[in-house]
Amino acid sequence: MGTAEQQQIARAIAGDHGALGDLLGRFGGQVAGLIEGQIGAQWRSVLDVDDVMQVTYLEAFLHIDRLAKADERTFLAWLRRIAENNLRDALRGLQCEKRPPPHRRLRPPPECDTSLDLLELIGASTTSVGREVGRGEVGHLLEGALRRLPVDYAAVLRLYDLDGLSAPEVAREIGRSRGAVHMLRARALVRLRELLGSESKFFSDAP
Repeated sequence: MGTAEQQQIARAIAGDHGALGDLLGRFGGQVAGLIEGQIGAQWRSVLDVDDVMQVTYLEAFLHIDRLAKADERTFLAWLRRIAENNLRDALRGLQCEKRPPPHRRLRPPPECDTSLDLLELIGASTTSVGREVGRGEVGHLLEGALRRLPVDYAAVLRLYDLDGLSAPEVAREIGRSRGAVHMLRARALVRLRELLGSESKFFSDAP
């Protein structure tokens, strides 16, 4: 690979979004071609390779600083790994739609505290939360974290986890495919866990 290309990847890692956009335009089609064949025929009506790549591009912008080496081979492998992880999340979610857990079969009752459920899902102990902080503080903490998420991530968590809508209902609300909803939710949960960080650790470790 030429020096100019190495420099462009290095600029992207350093935070140059224009350079990263150019790289995604150059390598995205190649990764999409590799991913498309992994989408089974039974899922193509609810998941398109474009869904996978849209979430992959968003993840690339969020995490480009984690890429350790500035060379073409490493960048392509990194982008492909993100896409494959997103595809896996989408397919897993679509498969689970056929056997939803009991709390997802009906809307949560009005008195149900879905904020605590969501915190528990990302690794915080609801018992510790209830003991150490008030519900208002938990809600404030969660709301602050949701505001720092990308818009689509926050929308999926609000609709699916807090409001109790099903994946097809969320898909209609945000104008995305069902497969995209599952990808966005999986990535959003990871990002939310990262944002809460020490708070979640505090909840889990509280005596």
